[in-house]
Amino acid sequence: MSRPFQPLDFMATEDLLSEEERLVRDTVRSFVGERVLPVIEKHFREGTFPAHLVPEMAKMGLLGANLEGYGCAGLNAVAYGLIMQELERGDSGLRSFVSVQGALCMYPIRAFGSDAQKERWLPAMAKGEAIGCFGLTEPDAGSDPGAMRTRAVRKGDRFVINGAKAWITNGSIADVAIVWARDEGGEIRGFLVERGTPGFTARDHSGKFSLRASVTSELILQDCAIPAKNLLPGTGGLKAALMCLNQARYGIAWGGVGSALAVFSEALDYAKGRVVFGKPIAAFQLQQEKLAWMASEITKAQLLVLRLGRLKDEGRATPAQISMGKRNNVWLARECARLAREMLGANGIMDEYQAGRHFCNIESVYTYEGTHDIHTLILGEALTGHSAFS
Repeated sequence: MSRPFQPLDFMATEDLLSEEERLVRDTVRSFVGERVLPVIEKHFREGTFPAHLVPEMAKMGLLGANLEGYGCAGLNAVAYGLIMQELERGDSGLRSFVSVQGALCMYPIRAFGSDAQKERWLPAMAKGEAIGCFGLTEPDAGSDPGAMRTRAVRKGDRFVINGAKAWITNGSIADVAIVWARDEGGEIRGFLVERGTPGFTARDHSGKFSLRASVTSELILQDCAIPAKNLLPGTGGLKAALMCLNQARYGIAWGGVGSALAVFSEALDYAKGRVVFGKPIAAFQLQQEKLAWMASEITKAQLLVLRLGRLKDEGRATPAQISMGKRNNVWLARECARLAREMLGANGIMDEYQAGRHFCNIESVYTYEGTHDIHTLILGEALTGHSAFS
């Protein structure tokens, strides 16, 4: 059930946005309200991805929105972040799709690909005519991507890849996978593996209680031979893959704000209308404390990502700053979902309300693109100069 959204702008952060940034946000906000929320409950319940929305999002310029050229919108980092915020306000699965398409697939092709690779894939991906996925995580290598086992061996004019990737968003619907593998010299490189290539299969993970409106797959590469020209020539070492993750983590930091805004709005609306002991629960001190905490933390999160976006547009955002944004704002969204579920009582476990869906979804977002603990260690190293990873 779609309910009116009540924006939260307690510290007038609206004044810090440009006219174009507000226009982008309001356009996506209307799209989410009119096209996403009326159908997302059904898709989450049935475990299906709302693929019919992809052409609409492409037409709006949401795919690779912060990239330049090749049919991309070329928006600044703040406008892009606001897109991620509004999409996640609708559902984490939808934001994940757009984030993977742009930050994890289009970005590496744009940053590390050949001219021919860019011309072939980027315009089609911006139009939603080609879907991508990003294959880095493996069954035994999640937080430690340097332990990857996938190998790519050069044989004449081809690379033969063997390995497996796990928890891959868009995996089984992707036309091309960005697969990371070690070459004969042990260096990690990126490869374009197209759907239908012999030896390449994708199968969906089943039984998810989180991100149910998103496609999550395992990729299997067994003697998968691809043309040598499918190597992303600018990749070399783990740094390139981590640069892609930083792009995605930045968008997730904004997405956390969107999820928190969704459940806060619902909890506030519910509290005003739910009458107990002769008055709305919004009049009770315990409920006001929950709402005050959510509003305060959301406001701080809004200021954090806005500053992060300005730094990114200036070319000054560091990986540790992005980690702070992802770590703080996803934690915030998780706590807001928990509090909103409490305020809704038994109704909070019903999928006609948003709180339970966001509560489930944020558990995945809390883990992927660097777990909360990993981002804690990234910040710890930045602050102390000592790495706790080894």
